[in-house]
Amino acid sequence: MAGLLMGTAPPVLVTGLPRTGTSWTGRMLAASGELVYVNEPLNPEHPPGGSPGVLDSVVDHRFQYICPDNELGWLPAFTRTVALRYGFRAELRRNRSPYDLARMVRYGTAFTLGRLGGRRALLDDPFALFSAGWFADRLGCRVIILLRDPVAFVGSWQRLGWTVYFHELLEQPLLMRDQPHLEALRPLVGSQDRIAKAVALWRTAGITATDLAERHPQITLARYEDLARDPLTEFRRLYEWADLTWSARAEKRVRHACTAASGTSSGGFAWSGLSRTAYRPMDSRRALAEADARLSPQEALRVRELAS
Repeated sequence: MAGLLMGTAPPVLVTGLPRTGTSWTGRMLAASGELVYVNEPLNPEHPPGGSPGVLDSVVDHRFQYICPDNELGWLPAFTRTVALRYGFRAELRRNRSPYDLARMVRYGTAFTLGRLGGRRALLDDPFALFSAGWFADRLGCRVIILLRDPVAFVGSWQRLGWTVYFHELLEQPLLMRDQPHLEALRPLVGSQDRIAKAVALWRTAGITATDLAERHPQITLARYEDLARDPLTEFRRLYEWADLTWSARAEKRVRHACTAASGTSSGGFAWSGLSRTAYRPMDSRRALAEADARLSPQEALRVRELAS
């Protein structure tokens, strides 16, 4: 099925499980100056989600599944989002706190100036992972799915104290119909074993990502570890994939943002506050080495065994 926006420069979706580097990747692509960064419109928490000015639709689940069979409300909402048409009235009907008003000004201005300047939307949204095929087919998105080493992924979730509630996936009938391999998660419902649950999510997400990339030519896979080891080479590849200009300015900004000393900002990249993105400037190679130390040797061995 052809994307609705084909014939124009495509919007970009960066997705993958949370803590696989989607924010970092999205920000490095935004360094091109050709994109408007939109942070996690499908996140059910407010903020960063729950903003009808950005996406005028109600998100019911984490990892909300969208497909042709349930797109009636989603398609017009996301068509407006990727067209950078901010809904000021819809936003004011729901959100009026000082924080929300400041965020409305920021996003409303970015959308308007971006649209008038011919920029494209970049959606950074890990919760769009299982719906990535729909974004490619119906919105014409160039999709980048991030993958990460299981030990680093699980270690990051453990450090943050995160867990996953599989009912968010299992209670979506259309998702289970289209991606039946997710049934492998059911035996872990209610389990208190956070490592086993994180690995199970990692495994099923990997199956989904591989299948989507094989079936949709607009979807490519990128590995966090490759990006961290050689950011200039790998991000240049993603620029080409997303039809972005790898200029001297973009290269300089990516170089600065990926070699920052811990706790510092460089190259004008200090993304925090209203965007609520997880990304901070960093030394990507050092961050790669540190990620391996977040689990004990015994925990890391168990993760490897469960992931194999």
